[in-house]
Amino acid sequence: MSCANNPKNLKKILIVRNDKLGDLLVSFSAFAILKKNLPDTEIHVLVPDYTAPIAKLCKFIDHVSIDPLSGTPNTHPFNETWRLSQLFKQQDYDAIITLVSTLRVAVAAFLAKIPIRIAPATKIGQIFYNHRVTQRRSRSEKPEHRYNQELAEHYLSVLNIVPLQTVKPPYLEFPAETTHQLKQQFMESQHIPADHLLVFIHPGTGGSARNLSTQQFAQLADSLQSTQPLSIIISYGPGEEPAAKAVYTAISHDKILYESKQGLESFSQHLAFADLFISGSTGPLHIAGVLDRPTAAFYTRRRSATALRWQTLNSANKRLAFSPPEDSATEDMSMIDIEQAAKEISRTFL
Repeated sequence: MSCANNPKNLKKILIVRNDKLGDLLVSFSAFAILKKNLPDTEIHVLVPDYTAPIAKLCKFIDHVSIDPLSGTPNTHPFNETWRLSQLFKQQDYDAIITLVSTLRVAVAAFLAKIPIRIAPATKIGQIFYNHRVTQRRSRSEKPEHRYNQELAEHYLSVLNIVPLQTVKPPYLEFPAETTHQLKQQFMESQHIPADHLLVFIHPGTGGSARNLSTQQFAQLADSLQSTQPLSIIISYGPGEEPAAKAVYTAISHDKILYESKQGLESFSQHLAFADLFISGSTGPLHIAGVLDRPTAAFYTRRRSATALRWQTLNSANKRLAFSPPEDSATEDMSMIDIEQAAKEISRTFL
């Protein structure tokens, strides 16, 4: 084993996940694999500025770097690449693992002469990596988090390390006392009875996946409330107010409108005490997943957006997934049987 590949000589490695919030969150198990098997190595991640607050909460990450492209989309491509390569050089990384490859990052890593460069064997950028892992993600045969884990495991194999540490949820945690206090404050401020379960419904979506309609979300909320005492909390973040208010208005029973306006950390702390989180395939769903909260999610059957591909990171017994039936169009969410879904959710979680 060369000095560059000796775990004892490794000071820091960089993992790149500079796309959307959900993509970052389903990478948390890969970060955990690396940190638990390389406890003395610094784990750095490169993310866009808007997902940085979540990355900073992850106990398996030692340092968060902001992609300098964030907020400067009109910069000349060569300047962008050079700027990124200089950032890499300053940190003197021993390795880079790019979970989803882009040409700009690939060239920057090459120019920075990072000794070990790992990425999926896809797109032209792969030629700039000296370790390529064939995954064929476009087939969506595995969960996204599993593809990420494979790249982390490949790095360990380069170091001749057999993973000794298994990983399991939760991948994001807050002190129990903090969660308990926030829950009490929330319930008191919203006048929620002490015996009520807290069911969060998040109608918004920041991705390309289709979602349930306003009426479907309202029907689901009313059906759940008819079976046991619970409080429905309609949550929303920036840009999601119209969808949230439409669902809020359509629900017949008591409900609460909760705006997440204090950032992703505060929102995550609130989801930590949710008894159930319901949404389409969106970033907040994956926050609930890494917190290991119970989730009920609604997905299309489009190959790149299936329940399998975007499976959450919570325990298997804490997640339910619903999609249009096989005899309907892949993205026809109107064909999902909401009453049947409500029965299954109640039977499993409530």
